[in-house]
Amino acid sequence: MKNTLALLAFSLIGIALVAQAGEPNSDIAADAQVYFISPSDGQVVTSPFAVKFGLKGMGIAPAGIQRDNTGHHHLLINTDVLPNLSMSLPATDKIRHFGGGQTETQLTLPPGEHTLQLLMGNFAHIPHAVPVLSDKITITVE
Repeated sequence: MKNTLALLAFSLIGIALVAQAGEPNSDIAADAQVYFISPSDGQVVTSPFAVKFGLKGMGIAPAGIQRDNTGHHHLLINTDVLPNLSMSLPATDKIRHFGGGQTETQLTLPPGEHTLQLLMGNFAHIPHAVPVLSDKITITVE
């Protein structure tokens, strides 16, 4: 009986945490903007190259830390269709997570034309209710 009650309590806590994590963070400023500091749209680069993220109107908090008006960066690479914005973003070659609160990275891409876009996610990697999404830029890797 004691084990059954403990299992039930653990299950209810787990369900509550999943439900909370599944809720998009709507506590962001209406004027929040994410953008690229570098590279710029149309730029020709050589791999590896620096990618620097800019953010206005909100702060950075690492994944797992829930604070109002904060999030962390996700870099979308060569994505024609946005991922599901109501769910936690998967970590793939096309969706890079910066859950440590990083604001820049070194990126290695093969020669050719590529698109980059930034998307902010909350503490659980879920985009905000009103997505904070940069313009998509196109770069060419020589």
